[in-house]
Amino acid sequence: MGSRHCLLVTGGGRGIGAAIVRLAAARGWDVCFSYLSDDAAAERLIAQTGSEGGRVRSLRGDVAEEGFAARFFAFAEDELGPVTMLVNNAGITGPIGPFRDTSIETMRRTIDTNLLGPMMLAREAVRRWEANDVPGRMVNISSIASTLGAPHEYVHYAATKAAVEALTIGLGKEVAAKSMRINAVAPGTTFTDIHAAAGEPDRPSRVVANVPMGRIGDPTEIAEAVMWLLSDEASYVTATVLRVSGGL
Repeated sequence: MGSRHCLLVTGGGRGIGAAIVRLAAARGWDVCFSYLSDDAAAERLIAQTGSEGGRVRSLRGDVAEEGFAARFFAFAEDELGPVTMLVNNAGITGPIGPFRDTSIETMRRTIDTNLLGPMMLAREAVRRWEANDVPGRMVNISSIASTLGAPHEYVHYAATKAAVEALTIGLGKEVAAKSMRINAVAPGTTFTDIHAAAGEPDRPSRVVANVPMGRIGDPTEIAEAVMWLLSDEASYVTATVLRVSGGL
């Protein structure tokens, strides 16, 4: 891979995604992140990273929309140059509650955002990297819910994250001989606004007792793991899920 990195991050305006954008820009990488609707948060992040080494751009859009993947890549390449890395971070949980109460609309939206979106972006990345002989690197953001199941909270979300891990392992093996690396990070509970969006902003304080390390994760701790998987130091790691969960 050449010396100039260009990274795409979906859902990069806040939380773990924003932490990834900050670390990547600080390392001199060019970054283009997508966000769904919060223009103010995207503008703040660009302002915060403006003095860093890498150029930062943003694109408003929905990863679940057909055609967004191609538009995202095209926009980034026009602004920054060839894309060499991708982080599929955008995700939702839907309301917290028992599975029996989960609406079809919530199920569909969660599947479209958490699974279909990453699938379409991963497909676009692999097509472009194969066509241009790019040893691309991809990290998909999963969750420890993929193996714990998230009973009484969001079983449907856990199911999408289990599928993301299957996508990671299968695609990682499929393209390994072409020098592409596909990995995933499965965070534990982390201080982000995903809990408020699910209807329980104080969820971290409720579940912290279950964490062997006795504390909730910080977005930067998750981002550091992502950055390692994207780096040359992880050159022999692919088709792998890295749990960053305080021991869970």
